[in-house]
Amino acid sequence: MFAVYASEPNADDPLASLVVGERPDPEVPEGWVRVKVEAASLNMHDLWTLRGVGIKPEQFPMILGCDGAGTLDDGSPVVLHSLMGDPDWKEDETLDPQRKMLTEWAQGSFADYVVVPKRNALPRPEGLSAVSGAVMGTAWLTAYRMLFTKSGLRGGQTMLVQGASGGVSTALIALGRAAGMQVWVTGRTDEKRELALRLGAHQVFESNAKLPGKVQAVFETVGEATWKHSVRALVPGGTIVCSGATSGNQPPAELAQIFFLQKNLVGSTMGTLTELRDLLDFVATTGIHPEIGQELPMTEAAKGFQAMSDGDTAGKIVFTR
Repeated sequence: MFAVYASEPNADDPLASLVVGERPDPEVPEGWVRVKVEAASLNMHDLWTLRGVGIKPEQFPMILGCDGAGTLDDGSPVVLHSLMGDPDWKEDETLDPQRKMLTEWAQGSFADYVVVPKRNALPRPEGLSAVSGAVMGTAWLTAYRMLFTKSGLRGGQTMLVQGASGGVSTALIALGRAAGMQVWVTGRTDEKRELALRLGAHQVFESNAKLPGKVQAVFETVGEATWKHSVRALVPGGTIVCSGATSGNQPPAELAQIFFLQKNLVGSTMGTLTELRDLLDFVATTGIHPEIGQELPMTEAAKGFQAMSDGDTAGKIVFTR
């Protein structure tokens, strides 16, 4: 079958290991299902896989793609949940010590077919396109958990999203606006700030700019470059929810701010099956849609990988079959 895959780990030149070609048709173990892929979105995780992070050398070649949307063999439309773990684990699956992302454990979704545990293929709501569904399982699920499970925000309160144009950030803007929050966003360029306004932000600011007031929650995926700004933007007792650190993961701790003003730092990773079901219901009910920066045929996947590697993104990059 057709597939986009990593031939080997390459820490120094990851795109040199990217191959668009053919791989064997997948076998379907008991308890798993085959999904005919219609669309799959690109994530930073795919670049890390090319570098060999989170995957053993003997697992290569590895078909890339953490999430996606398609149809089961009976034609039922589905969305993939990207997190896989111990089938006997009954608690929050993001805390399962055996949990792994798709492509850390099984071949990915940048292909004609992907095979996943039956529970990881959720019914796709009527009216949600495959392209939109393809971004739900990673970026949008991460944003949903950050906002609705981790932040403690209530409608009408003010949230700050650090970084305007990434997949998680654009999801946070749309979800926050739909949930009745006051949404503030920072961005490095006029174009990124204009995008945030178009997606529903109430106010936008340059990165690390002085804000007109304090916020109840800050959503962090940037890390070192914005960390001091994030801590100082909070009201006493406010919360930073962090799900990434693209600019570095060793910022000054700002401990005096943390303990004296009782500010909270909460980590967040991916989301549960229940949260993904709730997210799909929320999207269907509100009618919001993800921002798709580029939609490319899977045969042109290299263009999307290059854009992500260069930081040239404005919304999600989605590959279609």
